[in-house]
Amino acid sequence: MPTWKDPTDVRQVLALRKVTKAIAEHLRHLVKDYLSTLAPLLRPRSVFGDYVSGSGKEIIKGAEKAFRDLQSLYEATASAKPFQLPRELHSPFEVLSSTPEIHPVESPYSLKTEQEEKQITISCPLKWTLTYSGFSPARLKELLTDKNRNARELQEFLLHYLVLHVVLSRQTGAVQVLRDLHFPVVTEYAPELGSLPLTRITSVVTTICPPDALILESTELSGMNVFEQIVQLEDIFQMPNAFKEGLLQIVRAHHFVPAPDPSS
Repeated sequence: MPTWKDPTDVRQVLALRKVTKAIAEHLRHLVKDYLSTLAPLLRPRSVFGDYVSGSGKEIIKGAEKAFRDLQSLYEATASAKPFQLPRELHSPFEVLSSTPEIHPVESPYSLKTEQEEKQITISCPLKWTLTYSGFSPARLKELLTDKNRNARELQEFLLHYLVLHVVLSRQTGAVQVLRDLHFPVVTEYAPELGSLPLTRITSVVTTICPPDALILESTELSGMNVFEQIVQLEDIFQMPNAFKEGLLQIVRAHHFVPAPDPSS
């Protein structure tokens, strides 16, 4: 049976990749179900109210402050590299999509062994970038590398990423629910995207990379320049029951202890 600590050969890596795929598929379905339930809280109008264009009037407490924060973020990000867009953001602004969707996080990686150096992509199967539907990170990168890029489309991408960031900064209940369900929400940055805040959903179960030599051997066997990180099974074996522990702390604070086991 393969160990879950420090795989020493490519067979162990391949075995761990199989269980990683199964776990990733299971957790991905859970996250999608949770986001479907929380989707009404992630609507831009639930935070910005009438600052978002649309029919009907929706008065939201704190909407003016939320819009000012969005304007500040937009002005700081739009004019800087790699976007270099006009800085102005006026209201009401248009939102093309408000349905949340997730995308596995990928990043470039330089493999270095004694024999060679190779550029590959590392995929993190238990961490996802959260966006509104139709605004995938892959399409955003395509726009940024296109010399004839559509400035309006790029502006829409930037706006929707920033809107989601501000929405989640105010919908703390939704963030707390995801954390309690073992999927913490974090803000991260990618070097190629400058100061754009990326909203990501992580898992309390983490993934790791084996040594570069094993990654190189694995990519050569697969014939692909992409390596999917492998699950840290120890996280699962040592996962505490946070709900139970929280209740036990209350019980202990009131000076109660478990009754002795009569069989011992």
